[in-house]
Amino acid sequence: MKAVKYIIFLLLIVVIGLAIYVAVQPNSYEVYRTRTINAPTAVIYNNVIDFKNWNAWSAWIEKKPDTKVTYSDKTEGVGGQYSWEDDDGIGTMKTIAATPFTSIEQEMKFDEFEPTQVIWDFKPTETGGTEVTWKMKSDKVPFMFKMYGVLSGGFDKMIGPDFERGLELMDSVVVESINKYEVSIDGIKEYGGGFYLYKTTNANSSNISQKMGEQYGSLMSFTVQNNIAMSGMPLTVYHEMNNEEGTVIMSNGIPVMEKIELPADSDILCGYMPKMKVLKGTLLGNYSYLENAWSELMEHIAKNNLVQSEEKPFEIYTNDPGNFPNPANWKTEIYIPIKD
Repeated sequence: MKAVKYIIFLLLIVVIGLAIYVAVQPNSYEVYRTRTINAPTAVIYNNVIDFKNWNAWSAWIEKKPDTKVTYSDKTEGVGGQYSWEDDDGIGTMKTIAATPFTSIEQEMKFDEFEPTQVIWDFKPTETGGTEVTWKMKSDKVPFMFKMYGVLSGGFDKMIGPDFERGLELMDSVVVESINKYEVSIDGIKEYGGGFYLYKTTNANSSNISQKMGEQYGSLMSFTVQNNIAMSGMPLTVYHEMNNEEGTVIMSNGIPVMEKIELPADSDILCGYMPKMKVLKGTLLGNYSYLENAWSELMEHIAKNNLVQSEEKPFEIYTNDPGNFPNPANWKTEIYIPIKD
């Protein structure tokens, strides 16, 4: 009997000692993790700002797939929120501030405890990726949370691994989303033709994007300076395409309403594309998949015994990438002129 009392007394001392140790721990903590994701900043920001996307990369949902998630009427942007319930209790998350493509501030609350701050920072890298920092902090940590922290070896060890796993899952989800593409064969069409301003150059697979950017930049400046209205989206006419060497001779152009008279020494010319019969195809996705789209169109021509005409094939970029940060939403129409 004395032994039992002694053991109880020792346990009481341990409990009291632990309680005192927990009580004197700091009432604040800050945990963060950073990961560089090879995707545009706007794409990642748009994913994080809408709580409906979180289940796809939440480490907590991965560990507890039976978690009950409830969405409010508004889940995106400032004021967006959602809640969840699992065997640990009920939690809510709300976005309280946001600077588009730069940062997001949120408030997380467990049951009736004091809310915790969640902060996201997004920094573009020189290579086109994004440095994502996910932070959680509080300066009013309740006793029970401090107890969990002590028993887990500290808040960093308790929360950090889930942040790491969440960012890892986010990486795979976001990168997969920007690499989606779809090619459709739209069939035989009649292209209406029209005038266009253009510049001609040659390029290879390593510099074609840079050269196209320079060409269109020069054309846009010219139209603005001369008060010339565009009548359509930018296009590229391919005069020669050498798939084996990866080289092209191309004219990058901007459609205009009428013929523009230009000085004889101008490096910008005005051309005319006649009405013609074409095989039309559409790529929905990153321009890097244009080669795949062209291959499918050429296979369609061969299988259906179509004959290309003397007119040159061309592409029209029907939406502005500046308005569509996710390359999976870029739309390119491909036209291959064919004989009747």
